[in-house]
Amino acid sequence: MTTNDAAKVLDTILSIPGMNETVKMDFKISRKNVLLLSSVIERGLSVKDDDKSSLLEVFANDSLTDLTAFAADCLQKAGLTELNGKLKALNTK
Repeated sequence: MTTNDAAKVLDTILSIPGMNETVKMDFKISRKNVLLLSSVIERGLSVKDDDKSSLLEVFANDSLTDLTAFAADCLQKAGLTELNGKLKALNTK
């Protein structure tokens, strides 16, 4: 299956009725994994446009913005926003 074929399948799945409905999820996650999740989301969304697979292009910009907000919300709820910012600052030096 080519990337283009996979993108078509994903696009079909995303257009199933009900896929835009919000769901409430109640789960517990360690602070370590919150930092990891935030980092993975940020890294995945920061890929240069030239390097993006067509699978990521299937998602609307609103969905990607929502995912960024979700990562920030997780950091805030875990009390890790400031620590994450300082870790980023250390990484850029």
